[in-house]
Amino acid sequence: MASITEIKNRLPKEFVDNLYTMFSPGVVDNIFRGIAEKRFTTLRVNTLKYNIQDLMKYFKEINIKFERVLWYKDALIIKNATEKDIQKLEIYQKGYIYIQSLSSMVPPLVLAPQEGENVLDLTAAPGSKTTQIASLMNGKGSVLANELDKLRCEKLKYNINSQGANIVKVINGRGEKIGEQYSEKFDKVLLDTPCSGEGRFTIYNVQSYKTWSPKTVNELTKMQKKLFKSAYNALKPKGTLVYSTCTLNKEENEHILDWALNNFNLKLVPLDVNIREAIPAFSNELNKSINNAIRILPSKNMEGFFVAKFIKK
Repeated sequence: MASITEIKNRLPKEFVDNLYTMFSPGVVDNIFRGIAEKRFTTLRVNTLKYNIQDLMKYFKEINIKFERVLWYKDALIIKNATEKDIQKLEIYQKGYIYIQSLSSMVPPLVLAPQEGENVLDLTAAPGSKTTQIASLMNGKGSVLANELDKLRCEKLKYNINSQGANIVKVINGRGEKIGEQYSEKFDKVLLDTPCSGEGRFTIYNVQSYKTWSPKTVNELTKMQKKLFKSAYNALKPKGTLVYSTCTLNKEENEHILDWALNNFNLKLVPLDVNIREAIPAFSNELNKSINNAIRILPSKNMEGFFVAKFIKK
């Protein structure tokens, strides 16, 4: 693995400086190690078509080594096969499993959609969380999956079809407008918002951090607020809204939560998921309930992520 100094020198300077203002030097070093790790392939079973017992039995038969995920019974960490190896398997091609980062599985689990509910995934492509939501609902209820980008919308439709997630309806529209069009229609809303992606930085791929800049972060926060307002308006009273990003900075995370609590009739509640790589969000000088949200730090198993759960009063 590259040295801490080498990793630091490759990454954008303002990003590195920002990490040191947020965390202790020891935690920052761990984040750098996470950015330099080659992550294991992780996946979940699609319970609409298959089950974890049969999947584990099959993997043992074909000598694929795996580890179970303590906080999600339907997810596995693959120890001796790459993404490409898994994609060659018939069970992948039939949509029995879905390759997905573990961190990305957290928001739907926190949302905890139930059978018969009406759920909105506001920025849905490529569909990993959408299909997971349909799976958690046992294919009973309805999910509206929205995506702005036409090409990404096609990818979303493809993944939904291959996973047999028949309760999902896909629309190609502006997320900011959904709240007006579907006022107080949904029991639960997932806003996994477009973000600067700091949690997915990897030193093996310059593209993952090349376009990052403080200016981009600033522009994204404006869009995140518009999307949040739309998500809030689409949610029924007493409904659940989960806000998540795959980034590490406070601007797109804690500051958005603080703004939301000051502008909407919402309560931020603790998450019912116990993840070793997660730490509470920072609430100094902000609303104290913000430390109910979590920040997942990048590691060998997980990408960096941020997850918060609101209830509409």
